[in-house]
Amino acid sequence: MTILIAIVAFLLIAAVLIQNPKGGGVDSTFGGQANQMFGVAKSADMIEKITWGLAAALIILCVLTTFMLGGGAVGPEIQSAG
Repeated sequence: MTILIAIVAFLLIAAVLIQNPKGGGVDSTFGGQANQMFGVAKSADMIEKITWGLAAALIILCVLTTFMLGGGAVGPEIQSAG
């Protein structure tokens, strides 16, 4: 699960870096072909949807991992000492 979270986090970082609110960032440099094929608005819209999807996936994976690991519940050795 940790490796999967790291991969999603890396992809999320890449998706955020591709975006630029002023329209001239890495997206226009590397995504020029996509802009010509789909248009600027559709390319930016697709990248925004990917960003939100990756962010949601990261949150879900983190919550699932917390439940799988027990959520930091107090162990029996700590309870019996008190």
